[in-house]
Amino acid sequence: MIRDLRNLRRVVAIVRTLAAHDALFPLRKAGLSPGAIRALAPLLGVRRRRSGGREGERLAAALHALGPSFIKLGQALSVRPDLVGDAIADDLSALQDRLPPFPAAEARAAIEAEFGGPLSALFAWFDDEPVAAASIAQVHFAVTSEGEEVAVKVLRPGIEEAFSRDIELLRWLAELVERRAPGLRRLRPVETVETIAESVAVEMDLRLEAAAGDELRANFAGDSTFRVPRMDWARTGHRVLTCERMRGIPVDEKALLMAAGHDIPAIIANMARVFFLQVFRDGFFHADLHPGNLLVAGDGAMVALDFGIMGRIDKRTRQYLAEMLIGFLTADYRRVAEVHIRAGYVPADQSVDAFAQAARSIAEPIFGLPLGEISLARLLAQLFRVTERFRMTTQPQLLLLQKTMLVAEGVGRRLHPGTNMWELARPLIEQWMADHMTPEARAAAALEEAGRTIERLPALIAVMEETVGRFSRGGLKLHPDTVSALTGRDRPRPARWPWLAGAAVVAGLLWAVL
Repeated sequence: MIRDLRNLRRVVAIVRTLAAHDALFPLRKAGLSPGAIRALAPLLGVRRRRSGGREGERLAAALHALGPSFIKLGQALSVRPDLVGDAIADDLSALQDRLPPFPAAEARAAIEAEFGGPLSALFAWFDDEPVAAASIAQVHFAVTSEGEEVAVKVLRPGIEEAFSRDIELLRWLAELVERRAPGLRRLRPVETVETIAESVAVEMDLRLEAAAGDELRANFAGDSTFRVPRMDWARTGHRVLTCERMRGIPVDEKALLMAAGHDIPAIIANMARVFFLQVFRDGFFHADLHPGNLLVAGDGAMVALDFGIMGRIDKRTRQYLAEMLIGFLTADYRRVAEVHIRAGYVPADQSVDAFAQAARSIAEPIFGLPLGEISLARLLAQLFRVTERFRMTTQPQLLLLQKTMLVAEGVGRRLHPGTNMWELARPLIEQWMADHMTPEARAAAALEEAGRTIERLPALIAVMEETVGRFSRGGLKLHPDTVSALTGRDRPRPARWPWLAGAAVVAGLLWAVL
């Protein structure tokens, strides 16, 4: 009850902020009639003012005014046109995660508290003027006591508590939506909030961000065309991250890039290649590729910064994604439909032909555009929108990928409007499929998965035995044959292992070749 009252008070404050920016339309989209909104306004003390701009622009301004958590919410909604529509999603994608910097004295104090000593013991020089300030942290340039130039990222004071309060509110609202609006459950509002919460939790432990940067750097070891800064682990902790300072021109500064003699088409081709390698080769990709996080070094190499938001895609999802993209690129819409059903994104009882028809209705208008205007990110977004009647569930990992693709497309289009980076990546995707989708490759993957399943069997069996024990302690009785099958009490335990292991291997091989 106390929680509900506290959250209701915060909802009132949020509604007032929305009204101040003439952005109450989300209440209407949620089902409240204009009359109900007008009736509620005086009760909530809301003073609605009229302002110019599109709905999405006004909503973005309101979310920015509400603070860091709501900026993150807006960025998450920018890849959910199924929730907010294409126009609003476009405007929210421009929502900048920028806030005024906090005082340098607080940054210095945070660093000293993190490492338990004076800042001078760590850095010979520390620039009090931050080079960047966002909702969660800000960055200062410095020189270590050993003379290395570094960038130092410091969390905002009190940011953990602020995010905790806001995430609790968003979780409460999402649970309310799922209870009161069953038709919206397929959009997974609770899961969407949990995805934001997990992302924020990673961003607020800078050791995890440093580890992500290290992993990405290791994945591209020896690749001279893509660089990731080296992490300074001796000066990295929970609230402070120190890494090698990198130099370059922001990737969207076309005039500066051309003045420096860079080959613009080559930059776009390298972006496409690096993106492909991250997604399909490694299944681990930078998911915050706005231009401020991508630089072009003097020798033309791409330089990545800021690893707080990363995405992971397992191998099976990568296979589905590659097959789906090739299906669209080759206008094989039945293949697209079959992949969605095989992946479990669309229930198996849905019509393959009807889904293929829906895929065609989305893709043909997009692929009829000039090459430079074709957007696979837009295609995925529209696919998510029209599939409600096929009971397609939201796929958070693909939404994050779609957002990243959208940003990458925007950068590529600004640099060279006539070039489509996905067409450049198409041969790489086709080669990857040729290497990984053969019966032999699938059989090898299945054997590997079967091995992992066998490794997990002792823990699974222990869980089953504990479950049987709880049934018995609760007065529930299972058939003796069931108890024997689950626990093995009537026969030596090792006897079941060959059967279980063999079944796992056979099942994996069947999956691979069928």
